[in-house]
Amino acid sequence: MSGNRRKAALVTTVLVGGAMLLTACQDADADAGADAGAPQTSSSATAAAGAATPPGSPAATAEASGGTSKDNKSGGAGGGGQKPVGQVCGANDIAWSTKSETQAGGYILVVAKAKPGITCTLPAVHPTVAFGSDGTEAGPAEQSTGKQITLSGNTIAYAGVNPKTTSANGGKELDSIIVAIGNDDPDPVSLPVGTITVDKPIVTNWHTSPKDAVPSR
Repeated sequence: MSGNRRKAALVTTVLVGGAMLLTACQDADADAGADAGAPQTSSSATAAAGAATPPGSPAATAEASGGTSKDNKSGGAGGGGQKPVGQVCGANDIAWSTKSETQAGGYILVVAKAKPGITCTLPAVHPTVAFGSDGTEAGPAEQSTGKQITLSGNTIAYAGVNPKTTSANGGKELDSIIVAIGNDDPDPVSLPVGTITVDKPIVTNWHTSPKDAVPSR
């Protein structure tokens, strides 16, 4: 091979080798750039995510099902939610009204109906009825206990209050009564009744008929 041919072959080899080296460098730079731009997941971040949502928790269960976690609570007293059947009513579970009656010398008919969405039970005792700032409480008008009444929908319960059982003059002049479902009711209600004279008051048990809620002296 002549000198010119050897020189031409050497130049060709150098050019090809340089082109291959340049291509390899560009590929390496591209790979490095892709690695730098890709999101990194560290073991500490994975551990933090696991601590934030413990396996088996309500949140984890909700996430696995694609939903959200909520507490399922009933409407407790006055909450507007459904009370379990058999649970004792509170005064704020009830829509109250009163009516002045003339039978038996005059008495107050207390009317109780469950608020919409509420189902609860009135116990087999008379309601707690108090008068005035001194808390004068009505005694029982019946010797025996009544029956439990479940309030729901259109079911109505009645109790009769005789504010004055004495024949003598005197007593406290008042215009409202305080009603509760038992002595432990945390939310008694004040019901307007017009002007009444209070002296040794009594109250009947709960009844489903207003005729059965007439208090005797």
